Amino acid sequence: MDPILQTDIKYVKSVGPLRAKLLGEELNIFTLRDLLYHFPYKYIDRSVIHSISNLVEGMPYVLLKGQVVAKNVEGSGRRERLTALFTDGTGMVELVWFNSLRMWDKRLLYNHTYLLLGKPAWFNGRLNIAHPELEDADAASDQPLTMQPHYHTSERMKKQGVTSHTLAELVQRAFEMVQGHPLSDPLPEYLRTRYNLQPFMQALHTLHHPGQATDLPDATRRFKFEELFFLQLDILRYSQSRRQNTQGFPFLRVGNHFLDFYHHSMPFELTGAQKRVIREIRADLATGRQMNRLLQGDVGSGKTMVALLCCLLATDNNFQACIMAPTEILAEQHYASLTGYLNDHPVRVALLTGAVKGKQRKAVMQGVADGSVNILVGTHALIEPTVSFLNLGFVVIDEQHRFGVKQRAMLWQKNVRPPHILVMTATPIPRTLAMTVYGDLDVSVIDELPPGRKPIQTLHYRQADRHKLVEGIRHQLREGRQAYVVYPLIKENEKQNLRDLETGYNQLVDTFPEFRVGMVHGKMKPAEKEAAMQQFKCGNTHLLVSTTVIEVGVNVPNASVMVIENAERFGLAQLHQLRGRVGRGADQSYCILMTENRLSDLTRRRMQVMVDTTDGFVIAEEDMKLRGPGDLEGTAQSGMPFDLKIAHLVKDRELMEVARQAAADVLLADPAENLPQHQTMWQHLQRLKKTRINFSAIS
Repeated sequence: MDPILQTDIKYVKSVGPLRAKLLGEELNIFTLRDLLYHFPYKYIDRSVIHSISNLVEGMPYVLLKGQVVAKNVEGSGRRERLTALFTDGTGMVELVWFNSLRMWDKRLLYNHTYLLLGKPAWFNGRLNIAHPELEDADAASDQPLTMQPHYHTSERMKKQGVTSHTLAELVQRAFEMVQGHPLSDPLPEYLRTRYNLQPFMQALHTLHHPGQATDLPDATRRFKFEELFFLQLDILRYSQSRRQNTQGFPFLRVGNHFLDFYHHSMPFELTGAQKRVIREIRADLATGRQMNRLLQGDVGSGKTMVALLCCLLATDNNFQACIMAPTEILAEQHYASLTGYLNDHPVRVALLTGAVKGKQRKAVMQGVADGSVNILVGTHALIEPTVSFLNLGFVVIDEQHRFGVKQRAMLWQKNVRPPHILVMTATPIPRTLAMTVYGDLDVSVIDELPPGRKPIQTLHYRQADRHKLVEGIRHQLREGRQAYVVYPLIKENEKQNLRDLETGYNQLVDTFPEFRVGMVHGKMKPAEKEAAMQQFKCGNTHLLVSTTVIEVGVNVPNASVMVIENAERFGLAQLHQLRGRVGRGADQSYCILMTENRLSDLTRRRMQVMVDTTDGFVIAEEDMKLRGPGDLEGTAQSGMPFDLKIAHLVKDRELMEVARQAAADVLLADPAENLPQHQTMWQHLQRLKKTRINFSAIS
C-alpha cells in the first residue's frame, strides 16, 4: 500500500542517518508518511505587513518590513544578549536575542531590507520583539505572503538546528517526493461522500500549505474524522471479536451463598440502580462469554455491595473471586466490610497485602491454592506469580485507573480461561472518554444514592474567612460529630507556599484543646496508619488531620465535615473523591474548600463547579473541559490504541459520535473484513496498530 509513503525518512534530502535518528526519537517520525502526518500546531498569517507605529500590546505574531539601523552585544556570561534597532520609517522596535548571538550578529546587515516575523511585547515601557524570524525581503518577493505553518519541535532538536522552519522545508521535500505517485485514501470514497470529507491529498496539502485561514476548517475536519474513525473502528472491532471469541466460565446457579445473604443478612434494601446493575452482570455471567464490564458509581452509591453479591455468585458456581484495590487502606476497608457482612456465612474471606507476612501470609497463600479461601482481597500482591488460585472465576478491580495495564493483565493469567472482570470507579467518566478509552467494555452505572442520604453542602472559604471555618468545625464537634482536615503536603516546603499537615496539626491541637486530634499520612507505617484510622472510626479521635491517603475507601458515617486546605491545588475529580468521605450518615454534612485570597479565573471557576453540584458526572465533564482528558482516568495507561495527532477528545466529542457511528456501520457491513472497497482502510488500520502496543484488550 503506497510504498513511497513507507520510505525511510533518512532518504529525504538533507535528513540523513543522524537527523533521521533525532526525528525518530523526538517526534516518532520514521517514514515519509509520518512526516506528512506531523501536522502544524498553529499558523501565522503573513498576508498583512503591519506598521510599527500601529503595534499595540497583546497583538499576536506580526509581519514587519524594514531595516536594522543599530546592533550591540550586551552583558556577559549567561546574561549576554544581542540587541538591535529595527525601523520601517513609521517607528522603531528593539529586537533581542539570548541564544546564537554570534550567528545573528554576523547575519544582521545594515542598509538591508528584511521581512520580520515576531510577537511584539512591552518591557519597561519599550516595544521589543524577542527572537524574531528574519528573511531577505528581496528573496521573499517572488513568494506569495500566506499562512505560515509552525511545527512542534523539542529543545534537543532546536539545539541541533532542527527548527519549525526546518520541518516545513522537509515537508515540502516530502510533497516533491510523492508527486506523481497516485496515493490511496485511507477512507473509502462512499464515507467521504456521506460525511462531506475532503480527499486525502487535497486535505493534506491544505493543512501544510493553506492559502488562507478559511481553507483550514474543512481540511482539519477531514483528518480529525480520520483519526477518530480509526480509533473507534479498532475499539469496536476488538470488542466484537472478544464477545464472539473469548470464552468465559458460565455462572448458571444462584445458590445458597447468594440467596442466604440476600434474604437474611443484607444490611439495607438495594436501590433500583443496584438491582439493575446486578441483573446486567448476571446476564453477562450466564452467556458463556467472558464478562468485561465497567461499573461507574458515585461515592457512597453502593458499588462494594454489588461487588460482594457478584463474588457470592462466583462461590455458588464453585469459583473463587478476588478484589484488587490500589492501596492497603482501601484493601483493608474492603476486607473489614466483607468479613463483617459474611460473619455468619460459610464463606472464607482472606486479606493479602504487603503487610501480611510470615505464617499468616503462608496460610493465606495455601488457602488460595487449595480453594478454601473463597474471596481474596488485596493490593498489587494479588498479581504476584507466587499467588496461585485453585479456580479463579471473578475479578473485581477497584479504582482501576491506578493500576497499569500490565498489572491488570496479569490477572488474566490466573486461570485457564480469563476470569470475568468487573472494574469499578468512583470517579465518573465522561461519556466521550468512556467510549474511547473504555470503548471495549460494557458499562453499568449506579446513578442513585441510598435513601436517607442528604446532599453534601459545599462552601468555598478564603484565608480571610478562616474564623468561619473554626466556628463551623467547633459547632459540629460539639454536636458529637467528627471532621477531616486534608493538606496537600506533610512537611513545610520553602519552595511551595502551601499549608502543611504537621504545622496544621499543631495549630488544630491549640485551636481545639477540648477535642482529640489524630494524624494519618502516607509515610506512616501501615500499623500506625491503621491505629490512627481505628481511633477515628470508633470516635476516640474527633479531628483527623490527613493527606489524600483518605481519598478512597474510608467509611466513617459520623464524620460530617471535610476541610480541604489549598483546594486550588487539587483536581476536580480528587476534590469530589475527598468530599465523598463525608455524607455517609443521616446527618447534614459539609465540605469546605479553603483557598488563598487571590485566585485565577480558572481556579475560581473550578471552585464554583464544586459548590454548584455534587453530581460526579457533571464534575467529570467540567474537569475535561477545564483541563482536557489528560490522565483523568489513566488514559496514558488505559489502552488508547494510538495517539491522537490532531483530534481532541473534549473539543471534538460531537465528531467522535459521528465517527463512532461510521465505524459501527462499516463493521456491520463488513464483519469478515473482505469487501474490496475497504481493503485500503483495513490495511491502514493494521499499519496504525503496529506503531503502538495495543492494550485495548486489557480491562
